[in-house]
Amino acid sequence: MAKQDRAIRTRRTILMAAAQAFEKYGYQAATITEILKSAGVTKGALYFHFPSKEDLALGVIEAQEPPRTVPNQTLKLQELVDVGILFSHRLQTSLLARAGVRLSMDQQAQGLDRSGPFLRWQEATHALLAQAKHNGELLPHVNPTETADLYVAAFAGTQAVSQTLTDYRDLQRRHITLQQHILPSIATPSILTALDLTPERVERLSHLDTGE
Repeated sequence: MAKQDRAIRTRRTILMAAAQAFEKYGYQAATITEILKSAGVTKGALYFHFPSKEDLALGVIEAQEPPRTVPNQTLKLQELVDVGILFSHRLQTSLLARAGVRLSMDQQAQGLDRSGPFLRWQEATHALLAQAKHNGELLPHVNPTETADLYVAAFAGTQAVSQTLTDYRDLQRRHITLQQHILPSIATPSILTALDLTPERVERLSHLDTGE
């Protein structure tokens, strides 16, 4: 058990060092040498956990997964909003999440499959929208697949602008503004009035996130 715990800690140390390098320099410029120096581990230990630089980057990218700490909600549109709130908070507080986003948006990352985060976000968003459709929360014309694609693209653009202008400090506000523009075009009037987009909800949900 002690050996297993040590291996877990070593892997975590390597991942954090890699996240720091990838966030600062991007995929191409970050080097294994710098990651090794920052992590304080041997080359053998690094390659035991991550056989290549690509595997290391993919490990960091997994930090961009949709948060799993969002409580289930009767209204699935509320749950969708809450996922965005928590992910916005995670980008403000988690080095791994920020590095994962940097990698997935890095068009210079040649040879790195960056499609995973977008596909998983689309899948998670589609699942919530499909449930919302089944529950009668969506207007009749709304197609969950098309709307999921729009949500992911819109949020990706929103987070990119927030990162550039304020280093994610205003991302939660921008996320709520995005919802205020999208939801009226997809939610039924009765559901729209029942959704909570207040700063108080943002604050409560942020306390649920454990960050790194």
